[in-house]
Amino acid sequence: MKNWKPLLASLIICIVMILVDRFIFAHPVIKVLAMAAMVLFAAGLLRLLLSCLQPKERMAMTMVSLLSSLLRYVAALVILCWGLSILGVNVNAIVASVGIVALIVGFGAESLVADVVTGIFLIFENQYNVGDIVEVNGFRGTVKEIGIRTTSIMDTGDNIKIINNSEMKNILNRSDNVSRAVSDIAIPYETDLEALEEKLPGLLEDIHQKRGDVMLAVPRYLGVQQLAESSVVLRFVVEVAEKDIYSGARLLNRDLWLGFRQLGVECPFPQVDVHSK
Repeated sequence: MKNWKPLLASLIICIVMILVDRFIFAHPVIKVLAMAAMVLFAAGLLRLLLSCLQPKERMAMTMVSLLSSLLRYVAALVILCWGLSILGVNVNAIVASVGIVALIVGFGAESLVADVVTGIFLIFENQYNVGDIVEVNGFRGTVKEIGIRTTSIMDTGDNIKIINNSEMKNILNRSDNVSRAVSDIAIPYETDLEALEEKLPGLLEDIHQKRGDVMLAVPRYLGVQQLAESSVVLRFVVEVAEKDIYSGARLLNRDLWLGFRQLGVECPFPQVDVHSK
């Protein structure tokens, strides 16, 4: 109900304009203002009702977001046409010549038309919906709103990026697939690797039992990832939901480090060998 204040303001303006028009004088400008207030109030009320809907289906959430965006443009178009009619302008003649005007405007607003058309195709082709986690041009986040012209995506830092629909290309929709969080743990060269590997299954099972709300399966040990300058790097992966890919990696790093310490394996530190004659 966060939109009730603008809606209340529109209602008050609407009532005032109607009273002025009804009881003071019926000047065309006053009629236009009263009409605009009524249309804005109706559109605001419909958008408020749409915001109260809490559909669980992502496609339904997308349609609610799209309708909310569409109402703004419909309200503006109704105010424009109705207002011209109140002022005595022949709207029918304008509509009859709209083909030529649309052709002229089309060349000047090519990007606008491309945004609208692309947005329609994206929605009907179900490439992504509100609530999906997507990656576009290196920006990864959750789709918060899909409008007629733009799409709003919010990353894990609550930063919102607004992208024109025509620029939504090479989209990676990661919501429907199980993701894998990766953890690379370094151990000293002096560690008995074979003895450590025998103890890893028990450690990984304990981690999964403790983190079952995030980790969808028991973490897996893939083997030696790298022979670094001062350490041997071991790689572990665990299956998680896409929304937990970063938190899953952090939890796996923490639990592996603590588990290794309990097994007597300390994390290495950089070492320098000095040779003197």
